[in-house]
Amino acid sequence: MKTITLLSVAVITASLMSAPAQATSMSLRICEYVQANDKSRLRSFLKENKLKIRNIYDGLECNGDNLLIFAAKSNALEVGEFIIGKLPAKTVKPEIENLAKYSAHLSEEAKER
Repeated sequence: MKTITLLSVAVITASLMSAPAQATSMSLRICEYVQANDKSRLRSFLKENKLKIRNIYDGLECNGDNLLIFAAKSNALEVGEFIIGKLPAKTVKPEIENLAKYSAHLSEEAKER
């Protein structure tokens, strides 16, 4: 009986520990695609994992910045435009001033949104 209990505890512990590791790996991949300005790979990765930018935007940071600011700092204009297009206007509006510091182009795109 003790063996079954210990085995089940070990399995539960292992399953709980793998979820954050997977989330970290996914966020790292998203950040890499943003930094590389690889819109097509980002889109396909999001589609494969059934994720939407608007759902993950608030909880995802790359180098301490949100996705949009990180794209602007990385000069990833295509990905930045993609992110702006997928986010609600009320989410983009507060970021316009910060975007202007790093990318005039993305700032203008955000203003048009």
